[in-house]
Amino acid sequence: MSTLTATPPGEVPPGDPADALPRPRVVTARHSRQDVVFVNGVRVVGFLVLAIVGSIGVFLGIQAKPTLSHYGLRFFTEQRWLPSEDIVGMAAVFVGTVEVAVTALVMAFPLAFFSALFITDWAPAWLRPVLIRAVDMMAAVPSIIFGLWVLFVVQPHATRVAHWISTYVGWIPVFKVHTDVHYPIWNQSPGYASYEGSAFVAAIAVAMMVFPMATSVMREVFGEAPVGEKEAALALGATRWSMVRTVVIPFGRSGIIGGTMLALGRALGETISVLLIISQAFQVKPNILESGTSTISALIATDYKEATPTQLSALLTCGFVLFLMTLLVNTIAARIVARGRSGAGTEI
Repeated sequence: MSTLTATPPGEVPPGDPADALPRPRVVTARHSRQDVVFVNGVRVVGFLVLAIVGSIGVFLGIQAKPTLSHYGLRFFTEQRWLPSEDIVGMAAVFVGTVEVAVTALVMAFPLAFFSALFITDWAPAWLRPVLIRAVDMMAAVPSIIFGLWVLFVVQPHATRVAHWISTYVGWIPVFKVHTDVHYPIWNQSPGYASYEGSAFVAAIAVAMMVFPMATSVMREVFGEAPVGEKEAALALGATRWSMVRTVVIPFGRSGIIGGTMLALGRALGETISVLLIISQAFQVKPNILESGTSTISALIATDYKEATPTQLSALLTCGFVLFLMTLLVNTIAARIVARGRSGAGTEI
């Protein structure tokens, strides 16, 4: 009698000339009930977020159609905002939005960059969690708190800084202020109010709000720098700064760019703090130190409540442009950060 024996998976049955190589083991993935619920739940949430963002874009696009049909491309080039005279344009608020956001980014970037490097490579082990929690708590502070802080505490000192910059660097158009900077008692000069309520002062509040986001993204990417290369650089005699400059920063280049762009996306849509500080004026003005500017979000917050249907359509058109700007910036930033976390594109 012949006895049947089971052949272990992956082995060739004895005496079977048809198979010269071992058969591959068949692997089947069996998810538990909890895994299935979690995966499907995450998938539903992802589609829900996509549907909400898409519906917002469609709603704003539909509401903007009457304004674009009535004014055409002139809506994007007109500076004045006079709905009572049927003169409406977003050129001034668009430029003001970009000025405040870019100025805030220039202030926040060095602070976020060096804070992230200090947390990952210089801070003692006992201090690192404290700093991380402090930065994360800053992100939870309401924007109105930053706005009031800058308005009542920072602005008197910021005007002195603005006066100093306009005095010594005023030959650069962006830092020029149309007042007598050499007045004997400068804060009693006729043009003293020219320094208050400017894009520069508003950008200080916005910089404090975007700083935690940029710091967190940079810190996460810097923390993923390969430990072997860092230790090898130190073992070869490199200083701490040389190691950071040659290993950590090149590895985290995409995190630096992505974190900065995410902060830019947040800065573009900031409303309350900017509205509290700026002196609203509808004029394309490249002078960031001079009083008088406006942003898209501040304009919508100011005029939305008492707007007529025609004015509301114009405001929603501005909101649609801001929506597209923010969506584009955040999408590019997310792709850059994801690429950096995967290690792609690094030269290490």
